Amino acid sequence: MAFEGLSQKLSAALSKLTSRGKLTEQAVREGMREVRVALLEADVNYLVVKDFCKKVTERCVGQAVLESLSPSQQVLKIVNEEMTALMGEQNARLTWSSSLPSIYLLCGLQGAGKTTMAAKLAGYLQKTGKKPLLAACDIYRPAAIKQLQVVGEQVHVPVFERGTQDPVKTAQEAVAYARDYNRDTLIIDTAGRLHIDDQLMEELRRIKAAVKPQEILFVVDAMTGQDAVNVAQTFDNQLGIDGVILTKLDGDTRGGAALSIKAVVGKPIKFSGTGEKLSDIEPFHPDRMASRILGMGDMMTLIEKAQEAFDTAEVEKIAKRSPKELTLDDFLAQMQQMKKMGGIQSMLSMLPGVGQKLAGAEIDENAMKKPEAIIRSMTLRERKNPGILNASRRKRIAAGSGTTVQDVNALIRQFDQAKSMMKQMMGGRMGKMKRGRMPF
Repeated sequence: MAFEGLSQKLSAALSKLTSRGKLTEQAVREGMREVRVALLEADVNYLVVKDFCKKVTERCVGQAVLESLSPSQQVLKIVNEEMTALMGEQNARLTWSSSLPSIYLLCGLQGAGKTTMAAKLAGYLQKTGKKPLLAACDIYRPAAIKQLQVVGEQVHVPVFERGTQDPVKTAQEAVAYARDYNRDTLIIDTAGRLHIDDQLMEELRRIKAAVKPQEILFVVDAMTGQDAVNVAQTFDNQLGIDGVILTKLDGDTRGGAALSIKAVVGKPIKFSGTGEKLSDIEPFHPDRMASRILGMGDMMTLIEKAQEAFDTAEVEKIAKRSPKELTLDDFLAQMQQMKKMGGIQSMLSMLPGVGQKLAGAEIDENAMKKPEAIIRSMTLRERKNPGILNASRRKRIAAGSGTTVQDVNALIRQFDQAKSMMKQMMGGRMGKMKRGRMPF
């Protein structure tokens, strides 16, 4: 879970405040000292921490908070608002060029994940209706071009490459190609270095001058902490960046980069990489991230993931059928759509109050594989009518799926429970209709 360590420490510090019946100024200041330590240990910029704690303290010791009936809720509200402001208030969307294509130049140090993020961004934009093109302008790292071609193919986005010719010329030709083939978005993957050097910056400046990108996006590994902020500052000073993309936010990121970069560099975080899959990219919402860090969940992102993953037509088709008509194929389809929403731990961490309870817990991310294997080992007739599954059939299915008869029995019980729950829901709706009320 992202920011797990920081989240635990902040929660511990704030719980001492929120557990009190009445707050005093001294209690607030003692609590904020612990918050300060937690943020510094997370590698957040010292000046950012100092300013953040000062603002929160000033607001918390105000009469309205100290004299309120629920000071604990007021403190959490203030911390949440200030943390949101620290990361940029609201989601900073990409801007678009008035003339096609809109060009986005990705830059950053080697190892930050630029190439993979280029494909993730292309795949994300394609889902929104754009027609992206990827341009391979990293001619120095071995197999960089091949890597972009592989990930580009996986998200079904074409890749423009011209081997090891001058990256500036390749970028210019990619722009012309995008116009000729009606690609409205061009994402340029550039070379990185292990550290900033004059040669790298000069090449990036030349590409910028040649293609005039709509935005320059700095890609940074979120696990590098405050160092990421220093590197971003240098890139901004020498190149002029428009936004930041954080990668590897699914690890136990310390939080230094996310909480410092906007305040220090003044550039918004626009996207974050939340996993290894090419679909694991999210627009960065400061308010939602602050809620996650404070253990308050992120229901909006969870809802958006559900809307994206679930086939509305399929769900409506199942909903129209009676519980008796449900089959194990329907059960399997719903499980597969849930898998698209990300890992189990990722989903649970977005539920209010659940994320911190899961801290350190072992979550079996393969929990859905066993039921899927069991259902796929059944015949079509058995899936449509589980009532015919006698002892010999269950034994055969267990052997075919590499599971036990107990596992098969457990799946059938889950399926029966799901049908029973649906029957109760349908009964409740019908009851309301009989009483002359709408079922919703």
